[in-house]
Amino acid sequence: MNRHSVPFRTLALLALGLAAGASAVLAAVPPAPTPPIPDTLDLKTAVGYALEHNFSILQAQERIREQEGLIITVTAQALPTLALTGNYSDTQDTLVQPGSPAASVQSWGIALQVRQTLYAGGGISAALDAQRLVRASALLDLKATINTALLDVRTKFYAVLFAREQIKVQEESVELLQQQLKDAKNRFDAGTVSNFEVLRADVELANAQPPLITARNNYRLAIDELRQSLGYSNTTPEDLRKVPAFDGTLVYAPVTYDLQKSLDTARTERPELQRLRKVEEAGDANVRVQQAGYRPNVALLAGYEVVKSGPFSSFGQSLDGWLVGVQSSWAIFDGRATAGRVAQARSQLAQARLNTLQQALAIEVEVRRAVSSLQEAGELAEAAQKVVAEGEEALRLANARYTAGTATQLDVLSAQVALTQARNNQLQANYSFNVALATLRESIGNPDAYAPGN
Repeated sequence: MNRHSVPFRTLALLALGLAAGASAVLAAVPPAPTPPIPDTLDLKTAVGYALEHNFSILQAQERIREQEGLIITVTAQALPTLALTGNYSDTQDTLVQPGSPAASVQSWGIALQVRQTLYAGGGISAALDAQRLVRASALLDLKATINTALLDVRTKFYAVLFAREQIKVQEESVELLQQQLKDAKNRFDAGTVSNFEVLRADVELANAQPPLITARNNYRLAIDELRQSLGYSNTTPEDLRKVPAFDGTLVYAPVTYDLQKSLDTARTERPELQRLRKVEEAGDANVRVQQAGYRPNVALLAGYEVVKSGPFSSFGQSLDGWLVGVQSSWAIFDGRATAGRVAQARSQLAQARLNTLQQALAIEVEVRRAVSSLQEAGELAEAAQKVVAEGEEALRLANARYTAGTATQLDVLSAQVALTQARNNQLQANYSFNVALATLRESIGNPDAYAPGN
């Protein structure tokens, strides 16, 4: 027995289905190679680099491309399709009924058919609306991702500046203690003090070394965390050892935010809430998509067909002609499958609305916390400024009194320790204030100052 059947199907007019939406699709281009690390890195450059290489931002961009592909898929349902089909079979003679023409063992046919949906119960238009809303939500998700990623970049960049300044504070402390040890040795050589003061100064100098070592290590770790936040993955030996000069300082510039205005801004500007509202609208459209299952589907069919003519196998003796028709289907009863899908879609819509309310409450708490943190950081920064000035004056007076013989070495060392602590506290306060300000701006939906369009 030898029977061959060769069906084949091609899409002869693919461009017709893509014409409406293909131009809007972003080409999936792989990320550009990581450029070499710059010699000097400021906050603006860091933000610009993260916009191009941060992995969270790149993934959000790919989600937009995914939704655009889905829009094209849904749009194709509303556009006509053109298909070329063909078949050929050769049947062994032993399967042919006795007395049948010998040519009947062969059969073939070719058809070109156009199909256009005329009515789908409103499901196609509702599905297209849903996909457009989902794409809009993806754009808002990208905006939220950018805000979050750039906040992380700012925080990590401030952490680098903070760690760098801590090194300077500890180095200054070590230098002063070295000078104190030198003075103690000179006094001991002159016979004005005992060896005890030399030992005490030496111990204080030794105790100042671990904080300096820790500060240097924190600086290295802060740079690596910033590298991760930027999406910098160049691992060449040169770049692994290279550390750019970070341009920037942690300064305290007083600023206040009104709580009520901040809450109102967050309700309208936070992209997360805007995205969830789009998801709600998409959920409502999805309900209409599922309700279309209650209605009939009507499609127009037209085509041209060429088939084998009876006993003749020659293509020139084939039969051909046009065909036009209308095809319709209506599920009068589908075992309540449509009702189940509608109930599911309505539940998903209700969940989306609850999710929006839950997120709105979470954002309100987030804004309240951010405003309170900014207020606390500002008060601490102002207090730290005064303490540093007082600590510097106290150290100056202690040195003067020690030189005049009216103060002890312990007074000088205590003043030095207090000044170092005050400077560290000021750095911490300035860092906390800058982070709190950036966090508050992100919590109310304000984009980064260095983001495009700002």
